[in-house]
Amino acid sequence: MASLGPSLGATSTSTPVEIKKRDWTKIGLITVVVLYLALILFIPALNVFVQAFSRGVGPFLKNLTEPTFLNAVKLTFIIAAIAVPVNTVFGLCVAWVIARKRFPGRALVISILDVPFSVSPVVAGLMIVLLYGRNGWFGPLLEANNIRIIFALPGMILATAFVTLPFVAREVIPVLEELGSDQEEAAKTLGANSWQIFWRVILPSIRWGLLYGVLLTNARAMGEFGAVSVVSGNIGSKTQTLPLFVEEAYKQYQTESSYSAAVLLALLAVVTLVLKEILERKTRIEDVDKEA
Repeated sequence: MASLGPSLGATSTSTPVEIKKRDWTKIGLITVVVLYLALILFIPALNVFVQAFSRGVGPFLKNLTEPTFLNAVKLTFIIAAIAVPVNTVFGLCVAWVIARKRFPGRALVISILDVPFSVSPVVAGLMIVLLYGRNGWFGPLLEANNIRIIFALPGMILATAFVTLPFVAREVIPVLEELGSDQEEAAKTLGANSWQIFWRVILPSIRWGLLYGVLLTNARAMGEFGAVSVVSGNIGSKTQTLPLFVEEAYKQYQTESSYSAAVLLALLAVVTLVLKEILERKTRIEDVDKEA
């Protein structure tokens, strides 16, 4: 039995050779990750900024005042201003039903909610065309009433709403499930009505998850390309959003305008990441306070 002590001690210690091997493995993995991120993310993003400012700040600012560019920015914000609130309300309703109710077909509803994640945006745009286009299911009815969906703003809003559909619901559902219904039942016992329960009990508890979902919805709405390109026709100064402007300007060899618009989209992404980090920190702080 006495001989077991040294043998156990020997097996629990690492030799310098093993430690060195582990260090090299760690260094190798970190190097691979950094190189991959540099080639896929950092260098391409940096190159956009370099190309945009290659001739100085003056030409860059001039590109941002072009009528076509300004119209693309305006249209992008209009679409986001409509699609984001609609999907916020929809996401809250769906999240409430899924988190609080048990009903036949609940799993199917959750699966349908995830369809925009799995379907290609181009396919989503084609689906809208097949429904609302001139030869689509509702095409004759819309044409008879002089209503234009495809190659117009309504179709672009529909496409954006489709691809941004799940974000709010997917962020709020876990929060509601973790929260439980005890506080709501207590509020009902004290005589609160449904609206009072929502504004004073539910909304304060889910606010960070809700804001995070709205943030992701807005980022996707402003950056969407595939679905919008199918239903819009990409007509300059009419149905051209900012991502479509970037692609069209580059194809027309207007590289400075294209890079300038790309910088604006990149800055929007940076703002999204900063706000995302702030919301995550707020959530972590609240979780720590609750545990304390």
